[in-house]
Amino acid sequence: MPTLSGLIHDGAVLTGAASTLYTLIVTTAALTALLARTPARRRDAQQVLKILLRRRDGNHDHRT
Repeated sequence: MPTLSGLIHDGAVLTGAASTLYTLIVTTAALTALLARTPARRRDAQQVLKILLRRRDGNHDHRT
């Protein structure tokens, strides 16, 4: 049976791996948005970045 410290360690490792993967995906999309040969691919990469980097401010309404 796993101990509490083992579970915490495994969770931390999993969180670190997920963070690294997310960083790689965002970096790839940013480089594609800058360096793609065609405008259509650059636009698509920019849209992906907008989705990945969308701010989550909670329930605040900023339409004022």
